[in-house]
Amino acid sequence: MEIADKIKNARIQKEYTQEQAAEYLFVSRQTISNWENAKSLPDIISIIHMSELYEISLDELLKGNKELMKKIERDVIVVKTEKKIIKFAWMSIVIGFIMLLLRNIFKGNAFVDFINGALPWLLLSLMFLFTILYLNEEKK
Repeated sequence: MEIADKIKNARIQKEYTQEQAAEYLFVSRQTISNWENAKSLPDIISIIHMSELYEISLDELLKGNKELMKKIERDVIVVKTEKKIIKFAWMSIVIGFIMLLLRNIFKGNAFVDFINGALPWLLLSLMFLFTILYLNEEKK
């Protein structure tokens, strides 16, 4: 049985309307409808909440659904990639701050002036590269 059928049957068995389920799961009624009609797949957090709401195990919801498992794996990759981008952004801010301090300490030093001029462009290029890699991971 597909996840869409499992979700719909569980909701009906508990006698919830789509609106009631949507309110509990913090999604729209249309989202519930899309899940139940196999137009889209829920994320892992919604699956966990559905498990609690409908009082069925995660194993029952997930077992045998390869498409959903692939989606969950993709979601995990996206989250990991986003964390890496955020870490890089913070590191860039810290490095930029350090470079501002060095510029004030070593005024007139040609090497520090060069680094201060080149570093923002280097960091911007790396952020652009990470964004492209992130978008490619998301397409897979």
